[in-house]
Amino acid sequence: MISALQHYAYCPRQFALIHIEQVWAENFFTAHGNLLHERVDSYESEQRGSVRYERSVAVISHQLQLTGKLDLLEIVGRPTRYFPVEYKRGKPKRDDWDKIQLCAQALCLEEMREITIDEGALWYWQTRKREPVLFDEPLRDATFAAIDGAHRLLASGKTPMPTDEKRRCRACSLMDLCEPDTFRRDHSSAYITALFTDFSQ
Repeated sequence: MISALQHYAYCPRQFALIHIEQVWAENFFTAHGNLLHERVDSYESEQRGSVRYERSVAVISHQLQLTGKLDLLEIVGRPTRYFPVEYKRGKPKRDDWDKIQLCAQALCLEEMREITIDEGALWYWQTRKREPVLFDEPLRDATFAAIDGAHRLLASGKTPMPTDEKRRCRACSLMDLCEPDTFRRDHSSAYITALFTDFSQ
């Protein structure tokens, strides 16, 4: 799922816990996000002037092995221009994980429609405004890397160690299940590796 790329970009361990180990837990942030998307998904398509607004649009990429749903797709004028919009709780992020999710949506649309999409937008609940997102080469490269990394992690079936970005753990609904501090203190793997290295020598 395209939404899983946001999990991977935020923390590969979070991605693995959800999509490999199939664990999940709600907190205030996830519950509020679900409520926001319920409101977004409840609206029907509409036309305002030369702009068509389509909501909950299903997309797929066979090349990238992705599938997902757009919160909002604006279809503008002639020649037709497609403009994806993703709704998020909170405020704009310093990192690119929300942008990666949006860019992956655009990549799916590009494959489906055989077009190029230059930009989209993220709408944040806390600021109540859109943040424009350019689908430039650095963002596309980061998105392709996240897609490849997510596929590789799924194929491995292994859950990696917690992220070094400890600040991300505090907002994660899986913190109690993940136990990042416990795993960071656990040096048993290094001990076993060193033990067998010494034995082989």
